[in-house]
Order: sequence, then C-alpha cells, then structure tokens
Amino acid sequence: MTTSLDHATLLQKDSHQLHGLHHPNAHKDPLIVERADGVWLYGTDGRKVLDGMAGLWNVNIGYGNQELPDVARDQMQKLAYTSNFVGMTNPPAIQLAEKLAGFAHPTLNTTYFTSGGSESNETAFKTVYYYWRRLGKPDKVKIISRMNAYHGITIAAASATGVTRYWKMFGLPIANFFHIPDPNSYRYAGDRREGESVAQAAARALEEAILQEGPETVGGFIAEPIQGAGGLVVPGDEYFDLVRAICDKYEVLLIADEVITGFGRTGEMFGQHHWDLRPDIMAFAKGVTSGYLPLGGIQISDAIRDVINSAAPEDSWMHGITYSGHAAACAVAIRNIEIIQEQKLVENAREMGKRLGAGLNRLKDEFAFVDNVRGKGLLWGMEIVKDRESKEGDMAKASAIAGAAMQRGLRTRPVGAGTLAFSPSLAITADEVDTIIELLGSAMDSIG
Repeated sequence: MTTSLDHATLLQKDSHQLHGLHHPNAHKDPLIVERADGVWLYGTDGRKVLDGMAGLWNVNIGYGNQELPDVARDQMQKLAYTSNFVGMTNPPAIQLAEKLAGFAHPTLNTTYFTSGGSESNETAFKTVYYYWRRLGKPDKVKIISRMNAYHGITIAAASATGVTRYWKMFGLPIANFFHIPDPNSYRYAGDRREGESVAQAAARALEEAILQEGPETVGGFIAEPIQGAGGLVVPGDEYFDLVRAICDKYEVLLIADEVITGFGRTGEMFGQHHWDLRPDIMAFAKGVTSGYLPLGGIQISDAIRDVINSAAPEDSWMHGITYSGHAAACAVAIRNIEIIQEQKLVENAREMGKRLGAGLNRLKDEFAFVDNVRGKGLLWGMEIVKDRESKEGDMAKASAIAGAAMQRGLRTRPVGAGTLAFSPSLAITADEVDTIIELLGSAMDSIG
C-alpha cells in the first residue's frame, strides 16, 4: 500500500524516478495526479486539469470507472497470472481472443497478446521475418515505414518510428528499416508529379522504395491509419487503396498499427474502418483496456496463421513474452470493450469529434498562427505555424501554448513540427468539449 504524502514530499521523492523522454528541465513542475474521474485529473497540489490527451491517447472510457477494478479484483482472486506459453492458457485470454476474432477485419482471427504497443510491433516484425523464411524467402527482411510515424520505443519499434529525435542518442535506426514520406497533405516532404494528389505521390513513394531496395528483400510495410505522435497525419481517402494494391503486387505484408487508433478513438471501432486496409498484421494496445491494466497484441491473417500452424517442430514460432495473455488484463479488456459498445462511445466519439473539430476551426479563424485543423473522431491536431504562407511549424509557440493551457487546467500535447494534439476520453460531454475550446482560446490569447 502506498502511504499518503503531501505534495512537497512527493515532489522531493520523485527525483528517484527516471521519467519517459527524460530531461530534468522539463520536469520542474510535474502534475502529481492522486485521483481522476471522467476527463478530469486532480493533483496533490490542488490542481484540476481536463485531460485532453486521455493519458497517452489511451484512457478511452475515461477515468474512475468502478467496474473494471472489480473485474480485475475478481479475476485476481481466482487467477491473476499464469504462463500463456504453448501447453497452458487461461479462460480470459481464450475469451478475449475469441471476442477479437474478426472484430477488426474478417481475415484477422488469431491474436497473440503482449504487454503494450512497442512489444506488439516488435512481435509484428518478427512475425514478418518468420513468415517469409517459412515460405523460402529469407531475404525479405526489410521493413518500410514513414517519416513522422510512431511505432514504439524499443529497438526495432523505434527504428520503424520516423521521428528522428527518438534515434539521435541511441544510434538508430538499425539495419533494414527504411522511411518514405508520409501522406501529409499540408506539408508533404516528397516529390509530386503534375496532377498527382499527395495520396498518390505518397503511395508512389512506397512503390519506388520497394523497387529501389528490391522486392525480394522487402518483407513488410507498417503504417498507422492516422499518424499520432508524429503530427496527426490524416491520409487522403485513396491512399490505403493504393498502398494495399502495391503491397499485394510485390508480396509485402501490410502491418496496420492501431495502437492509438483502435477501440473507438477515430469514431470507428478501428481506424482502418475509414478505409480498406485489409491488413496482414494488426498491432493494438492502449484502448483495449483503456489503460486500466497493461495489454497489447497483434492479430494475424488466416494465411499467416496457417503458415505458423503447419510448421515442423524445428521451425516453430519461437516468440514469447512473460505477460502474454495475462489473465486479469484480459478480463479487464473484455469488460472494457463491452463498456465501449454498451455506452455507444464510438458514436459519441464521432459526434463529440465534430464539435471539437468545429471549435478548433473557430480558433483557427481567430488566431493567425493556427492553421490546418484536421482529425477524425476524437483524434485531432492543429498546426501552430510561424506564418500560414510558409507553413513552417512553430514548436516553441506550440509548447508555450500547451504550458499556458496547463496553467489554466487543460492538458494538450505538442507533437510533430508544431502540432497541438487532442485525444480526450470517448466519454467526453459537449460541455467538456466546449471547456477545451474555452481554455485553449484563453491560452492562445495569453501567448499572442
């Protein structure tokens, strides 16, 4: 049991933690959250903050739900954890895998569970390697990703991540990871031919990269349906149709990274439902438990499953994670998904997303340094720019606005080149959406 300590004492003792994305200058006035409810965080220093990011894009049903702790307790009293390696399993893992069968796409009927998104994408990459080796094509080891993509923080996942600040001090990316321009219609970094849309140009960049590296060496292409931490990039509607056709043409497995976009975030149960991705592998995490317990996983196509199941013993899929199929986490996930469905949170995300987008666009009309508001469901971004003509991002101003918003009781996050990101709980109300806009407008007005 943790003991109750005052804010000053907690702040002093916090020096023993190494925080994520760590630099001590960025942690001088942390919000020490002692409780939360709905979309609201309550700090030990008396602060009340509307969490416009739902944690790290993941507290989909909102804070303070009273059912999920009971589900976790009941399961833990029976069985908290046991190995889920071959030869052993548990009822919640079985039931969750069955619930997820065909849930995202009819061809995704088999799940391997992990502890989170980075592990999910590491598992996806290893599965790509395994699949092609089993088919007698061991040279298909190259993974293509996109600039400004975010796929995690472990070695391979960070190599697939296309945000260079995650590479600098770790000597990344490792070999066999390559990046192409993302389909950013506002600030496209690749070349465009006359009459070509950004979606068409970005898809062509994939084909050209495959041809340059050699189709016989490219095993997979990984993409978020909507890019998150790299700057909220929403692709043009034709993009994924073109990408799927290119992957089919050159025998490249398509990995859909639904870690942020899954379980209602975009106003559909999965981000891919806005388009026809037909992924060969899908990675998920975050919203599957709304952050109440750590859980992630991958789903594989029936074709990949059949390759794994038909292997000789000496060619087994030798991958395993200690907490795969964690009984309590899987039980929480089952009830979490039921809550999303019962409370119609996907539909609420769609409707409240329209309200949030409209409010952000009103601020765009009011402030000259705001441009290109974009998003789907409750996943939105707005560019903070030095001027609209050059479209040059202003990360310093975006960070200052986020800081001013936090002082007023609103948490947002600057990402990409200067994008303010918003991904509140799917249970957010109209009044709370309006509070986001009010507090954000006040913060922007204070920065000027």
